[in-house]
Amino acid sequence: MKKVYVNEKWCLGCRLCEYYCAFAAAGGNDMAKALKGVKPNSRIKIEKHGDISFAVSCRHCKEALCLRGCITGALGVTDGVVAIDHERCVSCYTCVLLCPYGAVSPSPEGPAQKCELCVKTTDGSPACVKGCPNRAIVFEDRGE
Repeated sequence: MKKVYVNEKWCLGCRLCEYYCAFAAAGGNDMAKALKGVKPNSRIKIEKHGDISFAVSCRHCKEALCLRGCITGALGVTDGVVAIDHERCVSCYTCVLLCPYGAVSPSPEGPAQKCELCVKTTDGSPACVKGCPNRAIVFEDRGE
């Protein structure tokens, strides 16, 4: 299964991936209009430690702790993609606490949010990958 991978040696820490992710989640046609006056709400987050920058994103684990700990069954797997059913999520954030990678977070609307590989919003490649100017973020199958 294809997943998002980050090469921290190439990451500039520019945060463009966060903007492209937020734009894809907003479902707009014009980034400037969709994000004007709005704090971007991305499912990918840039972390910086010293001189190293890297993107934190859901790894769609085969044995996902977030999925196993969800008290309402709002988390599910479809074609290897761990996704959240926002209608079933009660915002208990157990999944946020259980994710060992810090890839699940509360959303401003209430339910938890995480990367779902843009399966509902783009044409097959996540927006963060398309928007990375240095190609530090890739979408590929590494046979894990």
